[in-house]
Amino acid sequence: MLTRSSATIGADFLTKELQFQSLGVAFYRGADCCVLVYDVNSAKSFEDLNNWREEFLIQASPSDPENFPFVVIGGNSRIVSEKKARAWCALKGNIPYYETSAKESTNVEYTFICITKDAMKSGEEEEMYMPDTIDVGTSNTQRSTGCES
Repeated sequence: MLTRSSATIGADFLTKELQFQSLGVAFYRGADCCVLVYDVNSAKSFEDLNNWREEFLIQASPSDPENFPFVVIGGNSRIVSEKKARAWCALKGNIPYYETSAKESTNVEYTFICITKDAMKSGEEEEMYMPDTIDVGTSNTQRSTGCES
């Protein structure tokens, strides 16, 4: 889709949408987690979450798709209700849900910490190749049991 609009203040905008479905396998394969983001001001973007999730599972082919770590992020002003978003997450296997605001710095860092912990937890079950590492003498590593939503 190519859209052109002319402005009276001397600016001109050009938008072009491209689809890169052929890159999906290379981009998703080996992922440790998936963050699904939607615009709470757009019902269509919320409805597309299911397609994005299914597409990810097809392209990434995780070994345990039922327990693969997903998280859903929605902004904090809305057309899509929090109740509806939480119900969708519950239906898809209790996917954690967070409402965030980059503008107000609300829950953004916390959300990514939580999905990282979930990804690391699920990665512990798989055998991973670790290159030679340097031991800096820190042996008191604490592990979290996960984040609460």
